[in-house]
Amino acid sequence: MTLDEARVLATECLLANGCDAANAEAIADSMIRAEADVCESHGLFRVPGYLAALESGKVNGKSDPKIETSAPGILRMDGDGGFTPLALLRGEKPLAELAKKTGIAALAIVNTYHVSALWQEVESLAEHGLAALAVHASKAAVAPFGGRKPFFGTDPMAFAWPRRDGPPMAFDQASSVRAKGEVLVAARDGDEMEPGVGIGLDGAHTTDPNEILKGALLTFGGYKGASIGLMIELLSSSLIGEWAAYEQKERDNNDGGPTRGGELIVAFDPDRFGEPGGWLEHSEALFEELLSQEGTRLPGDRRLANREKTLMDGISIPQSLYDRIVELS
Repeated sequence: MTLDEARVLATECLLANGCDAANAEAIADSMIRAEADVCESHGLFRVPGYLAALESGKVNGKSDPKIETSAPGILRMDGDGGFTPLALLRGEKPLAELAKKTGIAALAIVNTYHVSALWQEVESLAEHGLAALAVHASKAAVAPFGGRKPFFGTDPMAFAWPRRDGPPMAFDQASSVRAKGEVLVAARDGDEMEPGVGIGLDGAHTTDPNEILKGALLTFGGYKGASIGLMIELLSSSLIGEWAAYEQKERDNNDGGPTRGGELIVAFDPDRFGEPGGWLEHSEALFEELLSQEGTRLPGDRRLANREKTLMDGISIPQSLYDRIVELS
């Protein structure tokens, strides 16, 4: 399909299952941006989960997120019990404007259900000339270092930096070895995971994605990844008054859709931290020096290359997924 055809497919399916136009379009755009970068674990693969959450009544498909200023440099968005993409869309411009005004600003998003890729919001802010950092606590699926049972979420973090020419440098990574969505896709397709991704119910290491889903994922870098996961849990739950990963696991209705979880986004105006414009020249020199070593690349380069390709060639999804979405529509 072309990207536009995929966007229409997703939007019509969401509209047919309880979303209003504003929510359907924001969610579809988020999924298609993921498909464009060949990140299928956050693309149309997620449609059945979105619909399951609508059908169970857990999520408000007609949510009307509202934003307020809680301190001079802090914004708070109440998502009205809806999916996160619309809250992100409505929060982007106010956060960018506040960061330009104050030099640094934060947006806390609460009362939403999150399953989208974090690079999208930080990349959008970097297109405003801002550096940006985002963290999100997800449903418990990752064992703490030394433990055997899920306690942390995959707890992703994303960071973006403006570039002089072309798209921003942006990365998005889980604090687990692999994102849960990647394990779900492997289970669907009958693929094995590489060693070290997760453990089964018995605590033994396994490469079977189905056994990992029954057991737990592992953090990258052992105790170092666990420390980062703990930091993300605190910033995106305790700090902003939202559910932590273990609370999401306890309170979710397990309908297969996204769980309730908060997100914290911090935007920085580099012109306010150092010499206006000088930061850009310095960072470009840093990137150039990094890339002078053979075999290196900047984070996100593969996604950007995929984006150029799918813009011309379109995307491919499994026939079974396409048929399922059409059926659900």
